[in-house]
Amino acid sequence: MSTTSIPVAAAATPPQPPRPARPRRGQVVRAVLRRPAGAASVGFVALLALLAVFGPLVAPHDPDAQNLALRFADPSWTHPFGTDDFGRDVLSRMIEASRITILAPLISVGIAVLIGLPVGMLAAIRGGWVDAIAGRLADTVLALPALVGALAIVAILGPGLITTMIAVGIIFTPTMFRVVRGSAVAVAEETFVHSAMAIGSSRRRILVVHVLPNIAAPLMVQVTILMGVALLVEASLSFLGLGVQPPDASWGSMLEAAYANQFKAPYAVVPPGVAMVLTVLAFNTIGDAIRDAVGIRRRV
Repeated sequence: MSTTSIPVAAAATPPQPPRPARPRRGQVVRAVLRRPAGAASVGFVALLALLAVFGPLVAPHDPDAQNLALRFADPSWTHPFGTDDFGRDVLSRMIEASRITILAPLISVGIAVLIGLPVGMLAAIRGGWVDAIAGRLADTVLALPALVGALAIVAILGPGLITTMIAVGIIFTPTMFRVVRGSAVAVAEETFVHSAMAIGSSRRRILVVHVLPNIAAPLMVQVTILMGVALLVEASLSFLGLGVQPPDASWGSMLEAAYANQFKAPYAVVPPGVAMVLTVLAFNTIGDAIRDAVGIRRRV
């Protein structure tokens, strides 16, 4: 008498919610670098980063060395950008200031992302009183002009690079919150998010796995834009004497010195001014290239 084995059905696994196709990081990077403007902007920012790290090794002179006999010297082979009101080499101080150019936006935008990103995503998913309270706080800070709010915080914390960038980061946080929340609300209405909720995925998993990757494009664009704005705000506060303190070099403080001596050295404003324009333009161009690259990959 033969026995027939009855197959046992395997335990059914809960269905996983479908995820939208996302571009790989390498594809986005290649798409950005294929654009001439994007590649030039990335190269310019990379050059600034290298100067910030290896500036003391490539600077032709000591940026703090004074020579009053060479005050307001014209550009020459020894001093390609001339000298300032203390006889210091302008090119060497420009190279030293590149450290502030990279460090200051990273601090301020990092604070804005650290606070605005999780609060914005949580407000979009939770809604209710969390969204209401966070939204009202953001509206209150946004009602203040950015520079005025930064001045008020610096007046409380005191002048200096770190306190200045903390103030700028606090001012940028509501903007980051609004961008993240708006993008996350749109993603939260997608089918794959509702499917993840239906199968019991935790809120943390939904935010990290489903929401965050799908708001990366507007987030990166906003980060690059705020990097340029942070540079301008830092330069403005240094111009007013509330940012980087002497003898440290900053493009904003160099502009202030050039403005104070505009009749003695009318061209001293050109090096820091042009450097600031190119840096802000590079940050904005990188953001536009990332946005276009992600958009193209999603349509493909």
